[in-house]
Amino acid sequence: MSWKLLIDLHKSNNRQGPGSEEQTKMAITLSGLSAASETLQVADIGCGTGASTLVLAENLNAKIIAVDLFPEFLSVLTTNAEKQKLSKKIRTLPCSMDDLPFEEESLDAIWTEGAVYNMGFKKGVAYFKRFLKPGGILAASEITWLTQSRPDEIRSYWDKEYPQIATAADKIRVLEEEGFILKGYFPLPESCWIDNYYDPLRSGFDAFLGRHDTEETRSLIDREANEIALYEKYRDYYSYGFYIARKA
Repeated sequence: MSWKLLIDLHKSNNRQGPGSEEQTKMAITLSGLSAASETLQVADIGCGTGASTLVLAENLNAKIIAVDLFPEFLSVLTTNAEKQKLSKKIRTLPCSMDDLPFEEESLDAIWTEGAVYNMGFKKGVAYFKRFLKPGGILAASEITWLTQSRPDEIRSYWDKEYPQIATAADKIRVLEEEGFILKGYFPLPESCWIDNYYDPLRSGFDAFLGRHDTEETRSLIDREANEIALYEKYRDYYSYGFYIARKA
């Protein structure tokens, strides 16, 4: 699948995955990060068009490095940051999340909403840890089973799409094994999926096909529509879990 097509499908939306301003603020509260602190060094990894970046900039005294693989997404973030008069607090960095240029133990916090799956949770946690100062915060939302048992259809789908999907207990164990102390966990509510991500995404399907009506794009839309239908059917069994932990 062409990256250009995926970018075109997603870049006009406020979010490229489930989430909300309220949930980001809740994670900030649980993290203990404060607007009253000395200037924090924060990286928002896999930030997309920057929905979470802007919330961080608005609520923290921080210099934020917004990292994403796609310059097209970062361009949208830059425009929105200027509109909200937050551009002085944000620097964009187009690079892969598994090849970060930061010095070791240089960051007060790493934020990554709905993006660490690109590396895998365990690998991502271990990799990000090296860039955090002692006592630094890792805040990550990650696809999570909400129950110990689930129907075969949805289990098979996610086992294929993301084999590292697991329960919150399993994810927390990974954090603890990597030397983190859990400060908070909560699952994202349905509104983060339907209202903030899936509804805006599918509202653009027709226009997207109007721009790129090919077999490849129709296949892409079919896959997206199938993912939405599965969530609507099996929403009781999985969500994104938001994990907030401190480096020991």
